[in-house]
Amino acid sequence: MIAEAGLAALWLAAALAAMQVALAAISVRRVLAAPDDDSALTTELIGAVRPVAIVQGALAALAMALLIAVFLRSDMSVLLVAENSHSEKPWLYKFAGAWGNHEGSMLLWVTILGLAGGAVAIFERSLARATLTATLGAQALIALGFYAFLLFASNPFARIDPAPADGQGLNPLLQDPGLAFHPPTLYIGYVGISVAFSFAVGALVARDVGPAFARAMRPWVLGAWIFLTLGITAGSYWAYYELGWGGWWFWDPVENASLMPWLAATALLHSVTVLATRDGLRAWTVMLAVVAFSMSMIGTFLVRSGILTSVHAFAVDPTRGSFILALLVLYIGGALALFATRVGTVRAGNTFDPVSREGALVANNLLLSVILGVVLIGTLYPIVAAGFGVQLSVGPPFFDKAAGPVALLLVVVMAAGPLLRWRRDGWRALAARMAVPGAAFAIGLIALLVFGGGVSLLPLLGLALAGGLAVASVAPLWRRNLLRTPLFTWGMVVAHLGIAVSLAGMAAESAFTKQTLVAARVGEPLQVGPYTVTLKGISPVIGPNWSALEAHLVARRGDAPAIVLRPQSRFFTNPVTVTSESAIATRWDGQVYTVLGQIDPSGRVQLRLWWKPFVTLIWLGGALVALGGALSLFGRLLRERRARRRVEAEAWA
Repeated sequence: MIAEAGLAALWLAAALAAMQVALAAISVRRVLAAPDDDSALTTELIGAVRPVAIVQGALAALAMALLIAVFLRSDMSVLLVAENSHSEKPWLYKFAGAWGNHEGSMLLWVTILGLAGGAVAIFERSLARATLTATLGAQALIALGFYAFLLFASNPFARIDPAPADGQGLNPLLQDPGLAFHPPTLYIGYVGISVAFSFAVGALVARDVGPAFARAMRPWVLGAWIFLTLGITAGSYWAYYELGWGGWWFWDPVENASLMPWLAATALLHSVTVLATRDGLRAWTVMLAVVAFSMSMIGTFLVRSGILTSVHAFAVDPTRGSFILALLVLYIGGALALFATRVGTVRAGNTFDPVSREGALVANNLLLSVILGVVLIGTLYPIVAAGFGVQLSVGPPFFDKAAGPVALLLVVVMAAGPLLRWRRDGWRALAARMAVPGAAFAIGLIALLVFGGGVSLLPLLGLALAGGLAVASVAPLWRRNLLRTPLFTWGMVVAHLGIAVSLAGMAAESAFTKQTLVAARVGEPLQVGPYTVTLKGISPVIGPNWSALEAHLVARRGDAPAIVLRPQSRFFTNPVTVTSESAIATRWDGQVYTVLGQIDPSGRVQLRLWWKPFVTLIWLGGALVALGGALSLFGRLLRERRARRRVEAEAWA
């Protein structure tokens, strides 16, 4: 009965979402028709929206919890469990396997969506009643489409009769602890963007686009951005060590599907800050909220429509893809139509000079939009071409050449922006403040040209600019009392420093990586970078639900202690799959990355070896970016809480 209870909870949540949309629509219409209407009926209608939103989120969470329960119980009478689990799997993969499939991942999505709507209903108290009610109505309308998708096209609780004795098992590539946190982290980010979108829709409907709306939306944008950063960073490292191909980013369409919302959210985050603090960029902020949500919807369509061939994508039937495409057209088309009809009612905000911090943020947004456009075109173009019978691929060379120079220009703007004053500044003053970061860039560039050993242009500029950005990032702390510096200022510094660290890691990995691909014999020494790697032997290994051949490698570097690495070639029976499990040794200046291939008839073992200098800076930088966002979020919330307490104290005085 657990599955039936989960399905019932899902139906009830969908019914409440429909009720929430209806209540919000009626309430907003009455308030807009008569802004001073304080009648009992209007008050009751508005008051009913909040508890409905809270209960809807609770029911969605209950449905997700019950789906996890049937996975943990290995209830093979549930079709989803039979197709994506096995009784012999470790419990962690049974737990995470609940969302390691199409239906479960969509239920997780709508669960987070419902909980987010409930959180808005509980905690948001600063918005005008019409704006907040319209926001909750928009959030429920988004959820309603996904509830319909689950109930009519992708029922996660469908039964199978007769039930099989055991299941088909989970994709071995997903049998990793990363499955437990990577999808939920990304989905929280996606849903945070949906909340920001709902705020934008609510503000447009209520004609209330201004600083108050931006201040209410900003924590959600910042929270979404933090989780997207964590999800992309963790997903990059997961693919790096799990897929065994030695790269940290391949411009895979599904990787791009998570990158595009992050780019849009980054632009939105800067824009909403200008609106919240300086009352500028009103229409641009709303438009970016629509674009960011559109990118998350496009990402959902790409991953779950079945039109992509990717290790990340869920292969589903075209009917489901058509359903998601219809939702995409409905939501994005509706939002763009609403924006087009209401943008004329958005009053112009405060103006500013081009040479100002606002001007730098506008330049930042434009460059991010250019990169977003490049990624979007490069991702969708092969799909569109395939629809016309033309098979082509757009890979790393295109993205590197098209987006790389724009990204480097973005780094320059990022370095200069925090050093500019609000509203108005001068070129000479900026040049004086940029002298030290500029000197760091010049010194790094000269050192690389002299000692870099023929580094190509983009990595060369990337490394030099990383040094300049690192210096510029900490410039806002100069001559400050560090103990009195606001947390959100520390957050900006740490986040920008994280970008510099990641950029340095990307450029160093691209410039200095050494690779050795060989068929080796036992005892044969191999050279990769500064390391000598020797194959000591091959032995069989038995795991909880797999068997493997394991290589015993010993890596030496000068007089340093030897490093033992044990890459594996694993064999899974449910489903039948062979995977390569890399073995990685991390040192302060890089990683030794090893992969075991096949054994040829002569007894030689295929090995792939890499030395990747400073590659770990990529993920360290990503963690710093997320930490900076968290500091900024906490600092903003703390400041607003203190401001509310001050107002309350003055009211009581």
